[in-house]
Amino acid sequence: MSYEEKLWNVSVIGAAGKMGSGILLLTALEMADISLKAENKDKAFILNAIDISPESLKGLMNYMRAQVFKMAEKKMVQLRHMYADRADLIENSEIVNQYVNDTLALIHPGTRIEKAFDSHIVFEAAKEDPDLKVKLFSLINTHNPHQPWFFTNTSSIPITEIDEKAGLGGRIIGFHFYNPPAVQKLVEVIKPKQANEDMVNFAMQYAKNLRKVVVPSNDIAGFIGNGHFMRDLLYGAAEAEKLSVNYPFTEAIYMVNKVSQDFLVRPMGIFQLIDYVGLDVCQYILSVMNSRLPGKDLNSKLLDDMVSMGVKGGQFSDGSQKNGFFKYEKGKITGVFAPARKDYIPVTDMQTSCDERLGALPENAPVWKSIIRNPNKDDVFRAYFTTLKSMNTKGSNLALAFAENTKKIGLTLVSDGVANSDADVNTVLLTGFFHAYGPINDYL
Repeated sequence: MSYEEKLWNVSVIGAAGKMGSGILLLTALEMADISLKAENKDKAFILNAIDISPESLKGLMNYMRAQVFKMAEKKMVQLRHMYADRADLIENSEIVNQYVNDTLALIHPGTRIEKAFDSHIVFEAAKEDPDLKVKLFSLINTHNPHQPWFFTNTSSIPITEIDEKAGLGGRIIGFHFYNPPAVQKLVEVIKPKQANEDMVNFAMQYAKNLRKVVVPSNDIAGFIGNGHFMRDLLYGAAEAEKLSVNYPFTEAIYMVNKVSQDFLVRPMGIFQLIDYVGLDVCQYILSVMNSRLPGKDLNSKLLDDMVSMGVKGGQFSDGSQKNGFFKYEKGKITGVFAPARKDYIPVTDMQTSCDERLGALPENAPVWKSIIRNPNKDDVFRAYFTTLKSMNTKGSNLALAFAENTKKIGLTLVSDGVANSDADVNTVLLTGFFHAYGPINDYL
């Protein structure tokens, strides 16, 4: 079957979730653009949006309408070409509304997995649970006569393991979108041992059409993205635990987060990023990796303790941040969790003393928002880290040690065969995590 024929009937499992809704949106737009070609206008394109929650599916369709409308407004020239044969569509608003209606008409929301039994391609964005994924894939594969291709959005579970347990014969690929899929440019592509090459070629074409940056990762638990992030997380947690011997726990968390954000010039500090992903999600990913990577000791007692107290982070359905290590008010950090009190201590109670303890940033310290697109940022960071090395403050020393470990993690991912090259590691951190510079560099 051709690329376009494969998209005649597609299903997205977990479509109403944070990742599934983005995958559904991107796929709907790709299918709509194909269906509007003159040679395809007599074809019936179907995109099944499958989720266990009817209420969430209702909200999903409202989300889809709003997002497709935004996307349509951005590509008016293309849409005028698509609807060139429609003399009744004159105003831009008429064309946009028609495109929105045509796109939404492709989507068939429902709660029954049976809707996927006729699909040629199945995108899966269900819970990060290997048993659940194997169950879903096995069920669809058993009842679907088309030998469908499965695209799993897992960020940590080895693809070969899923393939073998579900009996898919290589008809599965790890297609790891980054959150949110509609915005993030990065996709990690992970092939099982016996990958179907036609499916791999389709995946590459699909990613190209979506204008994604594709980085191949080898099929080792955690892949490149979480392989790096989880180890970075463990280092940050260990540093906070060391500091908490001499300082209150809340101040240790604040200081490590500030160092990993401001001193390392990242969009978020390590504990804010953990909150964003979700403490329980990070804990689960670590458990997946730890059980499949013997001898690596990928455990965090700090995370385990926090989750056991009900501190989980993550986002609400509207995208706002839930409390985790930090308390958030209108998107801003206002408090730090104190386990002994099981409550949040205001940041204002510790900010001045902690900042003085860390010491000031160098005068030439770059700011993430302004440096991220600077074409000369490599020179800027080389000068910046040279200055850091000359300072000998608590903040500079913590930052340099953190940066050294971050680089070590990246190099280990390459030497362990997770990543094919230093450049692939750097691309994942630059594109998927919005870092201003890659971890493998010569700044130190």
